[in-house]
Amino acid sequence: MEKFANNLKGVRIHPTAIVHPDAGLGEDVEIGPFSIVTGTVKIGDRTSVGSRVTIEGNTTLGEECEIFTGAVVGSITQDKKYEGGTSYLKIGNRNKIREYVTINPGTKEGTETIIGDDNLLMAYSHVAHDCIIKNHVTLANSATLAGHVIIDDRAIVGGLVGVHQFVRIGTLAIIGGCSKVVQDVPPFMLVDGHPAKAFGINSVGLERAGVSKEERAQLKKAFKVLFRSGLSVKSAVVKIQEEIPASHPIQTLLQFLRESERGVSR
Repeated sequence: MEKFANNLKGVRIHPTAIVHPDAGLGEDVEIGPFSIVTGTVKIGDRTSVGSRVTIEGNTTLGEECEIFTGAVVGSITQDKKYEGGTSYLKIGNRNKIREYVTINPGTKEGTETIIGDDNLLMAYSHVAHDCIIKNHVTLANSATLAGHVIIDDRAIVGGLVGVHQFVRIGTLAIIGGCSKVVQDVPPFMLVDGHPAKAFGINSVGLERAGVSKEERAQLKKAFKVLFRSGLSVKSAVVKIQEEIPASHPIQTLLQFLRESERGVSR
């Protein structure tokens, strides 16, 4: 093990850690006490792995990630349909994966779970097979994603939230703690409850993201049409398209609604 560590530039592997010789470690990677890195795992430059972490399977970790105590990254899917085969977990750069987080790869041969850049997965959160988490997403403590969930940029999933399989959560949406999410959450919206219902737009998140006051006003009008008019989603899309200027946020919302397969949390 010492020979393996010394052959890599700046790599620091604690004497109690176990790293498979086939694992690929970038420059200045740190592996903490009692952690295990198996097989074909690849870890990017300047990524820090804490104590008692397990990273396994066909997992790729990007640069400057931080993996905290007890996380299990890349263990085989819990999907009952899993019949073996090679599937993947791909994690981008600058992600923070906190204590005891669990992340699974895809279920079927050649499938993958994908996590983008600059995400925060808080303690005990779970990302199941075939999920896609894009960039700057936050999963609060014990948030749980079932399989095939898609979360767009800058969304926030509150603590103890359960998200049903195949649900999509739109950009800059926010989900209140302890919610049960069984349908798609449109972008820019604030939802909460059991099951989750929309209560307004994510005003604070939109302002912090630099969305203009005029565009936020347009989204408020769209919210009223979509959630308070009594119209079907299809009819609401037509009304929003006809009556509200086609700013980028409005176009993003309309595209999401057109593409929704599970219906939206209304």
